[in-house]
Amino acid sequence: MKEALHQICLEGASEVDTPDDVVPVLKEATYTTSPHVYALPAASLLVAACGGGGGGGSSAGTPPTAQVAKPSTDAEAARFVLKSSLSVTEAEITNIKSIGYEPWLNAQMDAPINQTGVAWLSSRGYDQVTADNFFDNEYPGDYMIWNQLMSEANGVRKRVALALSEFFVVSLTGLDFSWRAQAIAFYWDQLNSNAFGNFRKLLEDVTLNPAMGYYLSTRGNRKEDPRTGRVPDENYAREVMQLFTIGLYQLNNDGTRKLDTNNQPIETYTNSDVTNLARVFTGYNWDFTGNVKTPATNDPTRLINSTGYVTKPMTIDPTKWEFPSTTSQHSSLEVNFLGTNIPANTDGTAALKTALDALFNHANVGPFFAKQMIQRLVTSNPSTAYVDRVARVFNNNGSGTRGDLRAVFKAILLDDEAMNSAGLTAATFGKVREPMLRFVQWGRTFGAASTSGNWRIGNLSDLVSGLGQSALRSPSVFNFFRPGYVPANTAIATNSLVAPEFQLINESSTPGYVNFMTSAIGSTNGVGGDVKAAYTSELAIAHDSTALLDRICLLLAANQITDATKATIKTALDATTVTQTSTTAEKQRRVYMAVLLVMASPDYLVQK
Repeated sequence: MKEALHQICLEGASEVDTPDDVVPVLKEATYTTSPHVYALPAASLLVAACGGGGGGGSSAGTPPTAQVAKPSTDAEAARFVLKSSLSVTEAEITNIKSIGYEPWLNAQMDAPINQTGVAWLSSRGYDQVTADNFFDNEYPGDYMIWNQLMSEANGVRKRVALALSEFFVVSLTGLDFSWRAQAIAFYWDQLNSNAFGNFRKLLEDVTLNPAMGYYLSTRGNRKEDPRTGRVPDENYAREVMQLFTIGLYQLNNDGTRKLDTNNQPIETYTNSDVTNLARVFTGYNWDFTGNVKTPATNDPTRLINSTGYVTKPMTIDPTKWEFPSTTSQHSSLEVNFLGTNIPANTDGTAALKTALDALFNHANVGPFFAKQMIQRLVTSNPSTAYVDRVARVFNNNGSGTRGDLRAVFKAILLDDEAMNSAGLTAATFGKVREPMLRFVQWGRTFGAASTSGNWRIGNLSDLVSGLGQSALRSPSVFNFFRPGYVPANTAIATNSLVAPEFQLINESSTPGYVNFMTSAIGSTNGVGGDVKAAYTSELAIAHDSTALLDRICLLLAANQITDATKATIKTALDATTVTQTSTTAEKQRRVYMAVLLVMASPDYLVQK
């Protein structure tokens, strides 16, 4: 994959887009189990060491001794944390080496949410009606998400929530109503709060979210009208099946497609399923309960609603709408989809429950969701066995519960295929780090802080002046890239592999990323004139190029930078002499160069 990255960086990438769930079936990789790694779900991280001889069993009343799997090196610890979280610190490396993988992960998942996005916006005054007209602007939403991602707390939860945002896509770019920043913050908060909850609740929260309601046309979706020929909008009904639950084709539990007698894939749903399901999603609108209108500062004739309608679920009760009504807009027709029947005149809330239950319990959901989450967190081309193991946990967490996301993400991160050192040299293992993740990792690793407290980093989607990617700003509901994307004319294509993140790589984005990071890393005023890194620990050892490079390579890449690449970078660093008595500016230049050269190297860009 690194060789393919070199090729695309030099030549540019021709794009070949395949359907979202088309991933070639690869031969299973064989992994040699190392002393601290085991395969899920065959065992938990607590490996029982049972004593006893033949026939007689163990000593009476003696419980088995349990050993907790732990990393034996700093690199192993950093590698695990960097897959699970947004960055790694020396303290985390020490901690996980001491307590072990699963205890560390449990502690991270148990940690309470530090501050919600909605609360942060309020704390900075972005929910106030002032002359700044925050209610008409998107940028507070950008500030919110960069603050959420770059702040220290809840790194594992936020990493999972970000992965979920690329599955259940809502884009700030596609929102056009008052208080859209608060709307995207509430959407983020729901992903964040549900990250280790249950998929069924997450699916319902996503369905009734006011931002999603606007983005995929559920908000204000009206029942059929035979007089005019109006029919319910089908947008959400189609996307909730295609993208959020079951995909286009029936799947085996290992993520491979089921085939009919003619060896053709079997579609999961028909147009009739879409038109019927669309009736379920009618009659919903924003909830204006408790709304207060405030005159706009710059135009007192314009009355601005309070933020509440975008920070609570949509309602099917027409008396709670902005313009109350006694007439329901929910369809009363019978619904038949995917073998599920909802009788005519079923209450709207009951109809929604039946429909979402049917989707949630579809056999496709486990493998469809599992594979994409593995792609986001671990590797672009997981083996079918890996997908099957995680999908089985989705189907049953071991206690009879379906859709337990805490169990699912633990299964993904603790699986032998994710952790085994064989992946470090396997040509088919790994993934390209997304630009926004690289930027966030830079900020968290080197102590980035906001001078103003407002985290004034805006939309970074521009290929030339930005990252070519910005959190919560996907160009469409199909995410920044497709799960089955194959860059043409590369070794990836030749070997029937996929590389989703390569869809972001082209002749403009490659130099654009380097230029942006050059500016960010060494900025005098900070990104957006506001956010800059401290590099406190790095400046203290800047005179020692070996120690400096070792630290950066560990924290940024879990020591996955090759000796050859490190030697090249060290030569560049040593071209200018820096001593303990050198000026701060001279030390800074060396640190900036070291960070940039590591973050621009293919060794770093491909995470294994």
